[in-house]
Amino acid sequence: MWTVLGPGWGRGHALALWAARRRLPGPRPAPTREPAARRFSSADLKEKLDMSGFPVENTRNFSIIAHVDHGKSTLADRLLELTGTIDKTKNNKQVLDKLQVERERGITVKAQTASLFYNCEGKQYLLNLIDTPGHVDFSYEVSRSLSACQGVLLVVDANEGIQAQTVANFFLAFEAQLSVIPVINKIDLKNADPERVEKQIEKVFDIPSDECIKISAKLGTNVESVLQAVIERIPPPKVHRKNPLRALVFDSTFDQYRGVIANVALFDGVVSKGDKIVSAHTQKTYEVNEVGILNPNEQSTQKLYAGQVGYLIAGMKDVTEAQIGDTLYLHKQPVEPLPGFKSAKPMVFAGMYPIDQSEYNNLKSAIEKLTLNDSSVTVHRDSSLALGAGWRLGFLGLLHMEVFNQRLEQEYNASVILTTPTVPYKAVLSSAKLIKEYREKEITIINPAQFPDKSKVTEYLEPVVLGTIITPDEYTGKIMMLCQARRAVQKNMMFIDENRVMLKYLFPLNEIVVDFYDSLKSLSSGYASFDYEDAGYQTAELVKMDVLLNGNIVEELVTVVHKDKAHLVGKSICERLKDSLPRQLFEIAIQAAIGNKIIARETVKPYRKNVLAKCYGGDITRKMKLLKRQAEGKKRLRKIGNIEVPKEAFIKVLKTQSDK
Repeated sequence: MWTVLGPGWGRGHALALWAARRRLPGPRPAPTREPAARRFSSADLKEKLDMSGFPVENTRNFSIIAHVDHGKSTLADRLLELTGTIDKTKNNKQVLDKLQVERERGITVKAQTASLFYNCEGKQYLLNLIDTPGHVDFSYEVSRSLSACQGVLLVVDANEGIQAQTVANFFLAFEAQLSVIPVINKIDLKNADPERVEKQIEKVFDIPSDECIKISAKLGTNVESVLQAVIERIPPPKVHRKNPLRALVFDSTFDQYRGVIANVALFDGVVSKGDKIVSAHTQKTYEVNEVGILNPNEQSTQKLYAGQVGYLIAGMKDVTEAQIGDTLYLHKQPVEPLPGFKSAKPMVFAGMYPIDQSEYNNLKSAIEKLTLNDSSVTVHRDSSLALGAGWRLGFLGLLHMEVFNQRLEQEYNASVILTTPTVPYKAVLSSAKLIKEYREKEITIINPAQFPDKSKVTEYLEPVVLGTIITPDEYTGKIMMLCQARRAVQKNMMFIDENRVMLKYLFPLNEIVVDFYDSLKSLSSGYASFDYEDAGYQTAELVKMDVLLNGNIVEELVTVVHKDKAHLVGKSICERLKDSLPRQLFEIAIQAAIGNKIIARETVKPYRKNVLAKCYGGDITRKMKLLKRQAEGKKRLRKIGNIEVPKEAFIKVLKTQSDK
């Protein structure tokens, strides 16, 4: 039934009547628009700290260094709790390890800084702590962190004792002339033997055993005495606050909203928001937007003073502008730059390609963003016929490569193909014409496909490293045999106590880069530890080994090997290819060759039609005729047949093989 409305009825009345009929509430009043709420930043919520209340003599800068899994991050957690920097809860595990890959693997990958406030004997102290990685691949992070410190806590496991990386890290600190406080951790373990470890420390590092502090970082036992020792034994920084600003950039990270966040250690002067600063490396001028300390999260302050460690944001858009080791100074007040660091030297190179070429641009931006946060990775453009466009990346070691790949997957959801890692070789050119062409006498080869022919070269050079192995003495014989099989030369052997041996060997880098660590661990039931440092180059008899499929070279599988190992490596690649390649209607010959000489061969048998099926007997010549015709057809097919190696086969062959 329709209701006829009179002339006085408007739209509002009609809606009200309709709502009443539907037994619904009437029209709601229009919402009143409230003024937009003001957003508070963390800087508004926290009052800016005044750092002038910490004189130089009450400041201590120190790092925690140790072998992998000796309890550095756990000790850092307890120190943060003791000083009230973080609340004491059961969830405090690896507080400073912020990356997902660090929490999954239980290792520290990136050095992290935290400023602690500690009251001792009525004085307020500022303790700047840097937690460092323990793995050999990240020793570059350790050496950078030590430049901002005056002392270190050398943590040693009471159960395992001194390990290879303990020795390497001690000498990094020793060369930097830092005060070393030995801390024996994990005294709560059932098999802990702190007295034995004290003797080891005295013998290897010449540190008196009464200087060792015995603690349990997990339970918090005796950790307070570590803070006392830091204040008593580590000297305050030697700086001058009245001099012009001189700040060392020892690390940097990238934030897509604020740009580059530079971690700085101030050696002279003061820096505050609004200051104009200049980079000694790029000579660019910036205005400081924010300064502060890491506590362990960022906390902005009014100023940073000489002797303190903190962060600085100055509108840098690219991490290459915040060069690690750079010196920052005030505009129109130039100073002599600080010594800085040696740039990270890549030890391992690997090709990286997107699984699908349509993902190329996404992967490119992911690699660019990740290399901003990890400046030790070098990137060169590369391309391959089979795998398409990609990059050749340089890493500090194999774990570094794995962590980089894992971070790509976790943080940027990018899946990639990684080729077999290779090491950088050098070649000394023979003729003046070639030297003019390459513009140098000694060329570095990071891609095996570009390895020059023997006729152009007087000698080849391969990288070598000085390796340190610490092992229980019952495994010494097996480990020596393993080292000899890897062309290593023994340099030294020393007993660090009655049942532990320290071996020093000179290794060719390409012999240890893929699977040496795994072999060492399996031979020694996991007890041996290994560390290495760069030892330059040595001459070697190297050869370029091609892989041929029916006489055609496959460029992606070209490798550089030592002459003595060429046969074994060639045989291994041919066998892997045989298992990976799909069968064709014709025979595929897989060959490994050095120049024109074939050193290994495998054959993929063809699919074969039974041409004799229709013969029920009869003369043998009839059968022979049919078989001959089939053989000729296959021969002709082999000449014109093109073998396309599927991507899956490449991935299988190029993947790091530990069963060489």
